[in-house]
Amino acid sequence: MLKLPDEMVNNELTGLKGWAREGDTITKNYQFSNFTDVVTAVNKIAELAEDQNHHPDILMYGWNKLRVTTSTHDANGITGRDFKLASAIDRNIEIPE
Repeated sequence: MLKLPDEMVNNELTGLKGWAREGDTITKNYQFSNFTDVVTAVNKIAELAEDQNHHPDILMYGWNKLRVTTSTHDANGITGRDFKLASAIDRNIEIPE
């Protein structure tokens, strides 16, 4: 898959709430109400990543925070695979109110 041009990356980001570009990656930070919810989210992201064979970097920090970063390493940047995964994560991760 080919790396997307900057204009396409910016257009795709407008459709994703909370995702931002950082260099050749897109990232999103989540805050949950407790540690168990963070672990549940990580496990769900792992399932989604395995289904798509596209694996993000996942950072759990503090006791209730999560950062997800995705990039297509073999394309050296952001591709449609990253936006597909980001959309799937957003559809499947529930943030408690």
